[in-house]
Amino acid sequence: MTLDKALMMNPDLKKAYNEDQQVKNLIDLSKRLEGLPRHASIHAAGVVIGSRSIDEFVPLSKNADGTITTQFTMTTIEELGLLKMDFLGLRTLTVIQNAVRLVEKDFGISIDIDHIDFNDKKVLDSIGTGRTEGVFQLESAGMKSFMKELKPENLEDIIAGISLYRPGPMDFIPRYLKGKNDRGAITYECPQLEHILSPTYGCIVYQEQVMQIVRDLAGYTMGRSDLVRRAMSKKKTSVMEKERKNLSTEIRRRG
Repeated sequence: MTLDKALMMNPDLKKAYNEDQQVKNLIDLSKRLEGLPRHASIHAAGVVIGSRSIDEFVPLSKNADGTITTQFTMTTIEELGLLKMDFLGLRTLTVIQNAVRLVEKDFGISIDIDHIDFNDKKVLDSIGTGRTEGVFQLESAGMKSFMKELKPENLEDIIAGISLYRPGPMDFIPRYLKGKNDRGAITYECPQLEHILSPTYGCIVYQEQVMQIVRDLAGYTMGRSDLVRRAMSKKKTSVMEKERKNLSTEIRRRG
């Protein structure tokens, strides 16, 4: 909604604007402010990487705490060819490090956290009972309930479960569970999808699967397939509609 749209849609507001000078002045001033940035914000974990000094590509600014930030938004940064990465710090990693240290101190058992069995059956069975209090990304009530239904058999199941348990992909959870429990119920729109979607029981779970599908079915390059992925993740309707037509044309051409 914009002020101009509001004036067109609301007769009472339009009347007040035409008849009350104070209202007119307020709305006219508001129009001049409409659309301007409210404030300069900083991404909590975003880091910009370039082949040369960043100030050769974009204007920079220094904050009160001394940190250097770009004055362009993340979308402009990417359009300029710079790499934006999100580096997240997790307290959980410190907890794991302290736990390893305490186990060795109290029990004399040395655990090599870099070489553990990711498919330990006892651990997977425990997760399948919903006993995941304090386990990163698995401790919410909803995720505990989901893990009880999923009963993960390997690390891939847990990764897929975490990816599915969010708005949008959650709609595919029943289909994923059905495919996991009954492999005969899994279907594919075309044979070329089987090797891409078989690890996730016929469901598209990861953005990388979308990229591989458009590459295999429509011959997209890595770069162009990433544009499709980005348009989907950012919900850019116009770009998605354009690529849908391109995909249909390419798939028909390739037979």
